[in-house]
This record gives sequence, structure tokens and C-alpha cells, in this order.
Amino acid sequence: MLISNSLKKIYMKVSIKTSFQIICFAVGVIFFSSCNDFLDRQEDEKLTFDKIWETRNDTRSYWLNSMSFLPDDAGDFTNLPWLGASDEGTVTYARELRWINFGSWNASNVPNYQMDRFYKGIRECNIFMQNVDRCSDPIVTKEELAQYKVQSRFARSYYYFLMMRIYGPVFLLGDELLDFTASTEALYRPRNTWEECVDYVVSEMEACINDPAMAESYSDAEKGLATKGTCQAVIARLKLYSARDLFNGNKLYSSVKNPVTDLFPELSGVNLFPQNYDANKWLEAAKAAKVLIDNPLYKLYRAGDGSDPYANYYGITQEYWNSELIWSTGYKGRYQLGVHTVPTGIYGTAYGGVGPTQHQVDAYAMSNGRYPITGYNGKEPIVDRSSGYSVDEFEKTTWKYPAWGGAGEYDLTAPNMYKDREPRFYVSVFFGDNWWHHGSGMTKISFAKGANSNKSHDYPKSGYLVNRFYDHTLNSASGQWGNIVFPTFRLAEMYLNFIEAVLECKRHNVAMPGGYEAQAMEVWADLRDRAGLAPITEVYPNASTEKLIELCRNERRIELAFENHRYFDTRTWMIAKDVDGGPMYGMNAQFPGSGDVTPDGFWERTVFETRVFEDNHYLYPFIQSELDRNKLLTQNYGW
Repeated sequence: MLISNSLKKIYMKVSIKTSFQIICFAVGVIFFSSCNDFLDRQEDEKLTFDKIWETRNDTRSYWLNSMSFLPDDAGDFTNLPWLGASDEGTVTYARELRWINFGSWNASNVPNYQMDRFYKGIRECNIFMQNVDRCSDPIVTKEELAQYKVQSRFARSYYYFLMMRIYGPVFLLGDELLDFTASTEALYRPRNTWEECVDYVVSEMEACINDPAMAESYSDAEKGLATKGTCQAVIARLKLYSARDLFNGNKLYSSVKNPVTDLFPELSGVNLFPQNYDANKWLEAAKAAKVLIDNPLYKLYRAGDGSDPYANYYGITQEYWNSELIWSTGYKGRYQLGVHTVPTGIYGTAYGGVGPTQHQVDAYAMSNGRYPITGYNGKEPIVDRSSGYSVDEFEKTTWKYPAWGGAGEYDLTAPNMYKDREPRFYVSVFFGDNWWHHGSGMTKISFAKGANSNKSHDYPKSGYLVNRFYDHTLNSASGQWGNIVFPTFRLAEMYLNFIEAVLECKRHNVAMPGGYEAQAMEVWADLRDRAGLAPITEVYPNASTEKLIELCRNERRIELAFENHRYFDTRTWMIAKDVDGGPMYGMNAQFPGSGDVTPDGFWERTVFETRVFEDNHYLYPFIQSELDRNKLLTQNYGW
């Protein structure tokens, strides 16, 4: 019989109105130990284990357990470093991501350590897939069991993908269940190469796509399950990462090799990272993204007749399960996202301290589609005069703040820096001395020290707040937060993946199928049109391929802002040492103020944090305890 049951939440949607809840079986310690390492021995509870497969409910619960290691993109965004340890954002709280920003991490002090979690998940998936067909309950159907099985297979592969994006190549177990009665030496495993890891994940995702139990789409009651499109989206993102500099001929990591060993001769002494640049990887990335672009199931989200660019962009996270979403880690309450991005002047117990950096603010285009800031001379921006950006950026003038998110336009007296920017800017960035709208109410906000939204440690260090994820149609002051389907994968990303890959093919003289370049420019124009901007080829008619790649990277930064992309983009492009280290600027949130008044001294480009980024920071280190246990595990570069 079962020893105990415990409720555990899984961040995966199967009902529009309720979250997936799972029962994690604590069947002895064979399945759920409190150990820090997936190689730790566990007790054998064979009789208890056999009983799991006698009922549909127990079998289904074990399936849900195998899926429970999926990340919570909508709930963990202040804990994980993807936003606060890149140049797009700042998280004011004393989270472990600060170790990354200040260079105080090492193999014994790893922030948000995740390796054990994902290998536990892989083990649970393997156990489930190897036993699910034993279910003897007459009420369960073969179709149900097949669906459970293919979803676990997807999850297992996705866990590998999640590790690869932070560690690079890892060790692959396939269907193997490590023998927990074996000696420590018998459990040694070297890392597989990057190419082997990519091939494995891609082949597993393709197997899921070809499995009849993996659906193209699901009814409302099952939304949140992986689909064929989900699997293809993982392939597309992984192949894009694999084509970029970090994983394609990266000589910096030339010394990262497996130890010489007779136990694994095929992996003995091999380079773990590809040492020869392969431009054809860009073509593979382009093809992978194109599959989803050509899939009629997915369309860019547009509100109503599509003529309102503000509603179009804001609706991506407002309209549940809209046509642009390929997959989400879950439909859930918006409280975590909202309470960390609402000013404390609105809601007394809010934690409003997640904000864009000044570099992110500067990245947005003007309404004419041109990017105003082309570089910096110290802290001073270098301005493209043809963009229309005022060189007197802090001069205050009165202009119309646009209508969006349930509020009408209004006259605003504010610095020229924020005037006449593209629609995505106003949806994504909230600046001080402006009105925060919440339901039918509007409250003026100041981020000056001592003012209504900077009275404690809960304030945005940059003097800006992320605006995208708060539901402005509801009144959080009365506890209304709403729900969200977080865009883990969406079609706009596939557009940008395809555009980047096609341009890189062109730069590297890789022959492409006919129509690829034209289609890349068409989808780019479609993406910008959705945001109320002219095509990039009209705004920059004489741009070289190199310039278009730069513009594509900026488009990606804006379109996918705060969706957990920028951290990985700066690292896989290998530009993080230039952009994620050094002084981070915002407004002067330490200048004293009071009430809702923003004093003139606030309006100054000010360093709020100086970050550290070294060559070894592109990838996470393997934790020292894992290295001590597994003598064949090679540490990442520089750790």
C-alpha cells in the first residue's frame, strides 16, 4: 500500500479555470528522496511500486509526477536569473542571481542549482515509460496510456534541453535506470559531446512528433499538454542556439575535454564543444523555424481587426491560449508576476522591484521605426538624429500618452526621452512621474527616494518597472490580479529565429532554398506591422547584411522582452562580456523625493549597479559535490 501522499503543484495547464494539481507518491524513498544528487542510493520498495500500476488514478498520478519538474516561467521570474542577470532587467531583491551579477559564484556556490532536479525528472520519466503499459485497471484506455507515455517522453527530452542551455553538453542516460545498488565508481559518467546532446534531443522530439499519441492541438480541458508544434519549437530554438558562436567553433572552450578512460572509449578524451565552425547549422535552424511559420495552426496575435498595435502586443499575454502561443508552462494566477511589477504606491504590500535597465529602454525604436541610440560615449547616448529622438532627452514637454490596456490617452508632461516611441515601449516600460492605471483608477507614481513607490527595499533600482505582465484592466489595489498564459514558446520567436538564421546563411554564403530570404523579410514586415511599424527594409533601405543582423537582434530584444530570452541570447551570441558586465544604468532613484512628486534630480543617467562578467560565466559550473562523486565529469571552462 502507499506509504504517503502529498499534494504538489505542477505548472502545466489542463483546465482553463484550474491549475494542474498532482499527487506525488512518496513510495518509500525509491522515488522521492531529499538527497542533493540523483546518484544517491535509494531503497527498493518493489511491492509498493508494483501496486502503483493497478489503478488508473495511481498510474496517472505517477505520470503527473514525471511532468512536475517542468519550470514555472510565470512564477519563478524573480528567483531565476534569466531577467535580472541580463542587460534587459534588474531584480532588486536579495536573490541568488545577485551572485551572478557580482561575480561571487563558484562551483561550491552555484545560484539556482538545477542539475539534480532535472536528472530526477529524467529518472521519473524513465521509470514511468518503462512501466506504464503494466497498468491493469480496466477503466483506463490504451489511448490514455499512450498519451501519458508520449508526454513523459517529451518532458524527459525537455529536461535535457533545459540543462543544455545553462551547462552546455551534459551526460545522456537514454532509457537507462542507474542501479542504485552499484558502487560509486560504477555510476561514473562522462559528459556526451554537444553534438550528441543536440542529436539526442532532436531525435527524441521528432519521435514524439511522429507518435500518433502526440496531438496537433488539444481541447480546452487539455491545453498545456505538449503538442507536435511544441516539440518542433524546442527543436527550432535548440538548433538556433547550436548555430550561434557559443556552441559553434568556440575556441575559448577548446580545453574542455573528457578525461581519458577505458570505461567509455568512444567519449575518452574528446572535445565536448565543437571546434570547427559549421555555417550549415544556420540552414538547419532556418528549416526548423520555417516548419512552424508554415503551420496554419499558428498566427500572430492581433486584437479585433488588428489595427491597434497596443492591443495587438499587450494581448499576447492578455488573451488566453491565443493563436500565437505554441506552448506555455501554464495558465495560472497573475499574482507573482503582478505583485513584483506593480508600484508599491498602488498596493501597500506589493514588491514592485522588477524593472528594465536604461539600456533596455534605449533599445526601443521611435514611432518612425528607427532605433534612436546607436551607442554610448561613457554614459551619454550617441543619437541617430534621423530617428527624431531629442538630444535634449530630459527636457520636459507635454505630449499625448497613448491609450492602451483599458485606459484612454491623456496629456503627460514628461521628458522627451519617452516621447514618440514605438507602441511596444509603452506596453513594456513604465517610467516615473506617470500615471499607473489599475482598473478604473489611475495613480501618479514617483520612484524618487522616499516617494510613494520607493519607501523601502521594494523599488526598482533602475527607476523603471516592467509593464507587460500586470493586468491593467483590473484593480490590484483591491486584490484583483487576473490570470496569464505565459508565452514560453510563441510564433513571433519562430519568425525571429528564421530571420536571424536566413541572414546568417547569407552572411556565410550558405545556399538556401528559393524564397527563404523573401519570406524572412515578409515575416519581419508582418511582425513590425503588428506593432505599428514600417518594414525594416523601408526604414533602413540601404542596410547591409551585417546591419540587418544587428537590427534583427534588436528586434528580438524588443519583441521578446522579459520572456526569458535575452539572458540566453547574449550568451549564445557571446556578446555577454560586453553587454552584461560593467555599469548598469537607470534613473537616479536615490535622489530624494516625496509623495507622487518626481524631482528634477531624478532625471539623470545613473549607475545603479556594476556587474561582473568573465569568460567562464557564459555557462554554469557543475557543482563541486557532483564533481567529487563523479570523477569522469569534466568541469566547464574557467571554473
